[in-house]
Amino acid sequence: MNKIKSKSVIYYPIFLNLRGKRCVVIGGGNVALRKVKVLLDCGANVTMISPKLRPEIVKLSKRKAIHLIQLNYKKEDLEDAVIAFACTDVKMVNRKVAADAKKVGVLVNVADDPGPSDFIIPSFFRRGNLTVAISTAGVSPALARRIRTKLEKSFGKEYTSLLSIIREIRSAIKRKRIIVEPEIWQEA
Repeated sequence: MNKIKSKSVIYYPIFLNLRGKRCVVIGGGNVALRKVKVLLDCGANVTMISPKLRPEIVKLSKRKAIHLIQLNYKKEDLEDAVIAFACTDVKMVNRKVAADAKKVGVLVNVADDPGPSDFIIPSFFRRGNLTVAISTAGVSPALARRIRTKLEKSFGKEYTSLLSIIREIRSAIKRKRIIVEPEIWQEA
């Protein structure tokens, strides 16, 4: 097996299907709110744990968009979770969430602290079914954001329409059992 020698972590890029899956966000501030919004966009079943909350989070709870536990975090909060996000202002709490998550096999992200995290969040944007994600392996989130901002200008709303057309064409081709070489798809 080929082993790469590196001082930094080499992350495996992946897009997760979180629709209907339990995702836990510990924290009640701006960072936690951003995580919750993205998880809701993905159709996740979101549980948020924090004794203090932003008003927007309370509104989400009242609309039944999220399950809210307005208490301090405890290990049992991770039960049946697929992933967890530790987004509190208290480093020791975030580290405890990470340690507990590892013990029960839940993937965890600690905001602004890749060390105890199992995964990091890239800077990304969407155009319908097109998602473009940029990562610097946590070295410079600001650079990832800058690159994302530049790329966003190159990919307009027309990509949403293009992907709808491609979906229809691919479905028709598959139904007819026609095999198209990858190079032809690229050229088309």
